Amino acid sequence: MLAVIKTGGKQYLVSPNQKIKIEKIKGKEGDEVTFSDVLLLEKDNNIEIGKPLVKGAKVIGKILKQGRNKKITILKYKSKTRYRKKKGHRQPFTEIEIKNIEYSK
Repeated sequence: MLAVIKTGGKQYLVSPNQKIKIEKIKGKEGDEVTFSDVLLLEKDNNIEIGKPLVKGAKVIGKILKQGRNKKITILKYKSKTRYRKKKGHRQPFTEIEIKNIEYSK
């Protein structure tokens, strides 16, 4: 069973017992999360494509970790003008384990 969910402006292909890192969402470690924006669902070789969402489908997951990624360095440089900028940031993320994919017609 597979599903494509939309969260944080991105799309993720998920299956049960899979761990994924997504953009940060509200919640504490151990909380249960429900994703109702399911774009595609595959069950027993039957593919259900949403227009734009699959009605009656939802993905249930559990928050494993809230954290921040490694630091990313951004450099801006323009030649001949002595322009240099160096910035960096650590992007927050949420790690989720997909527990179940539910679908009712």
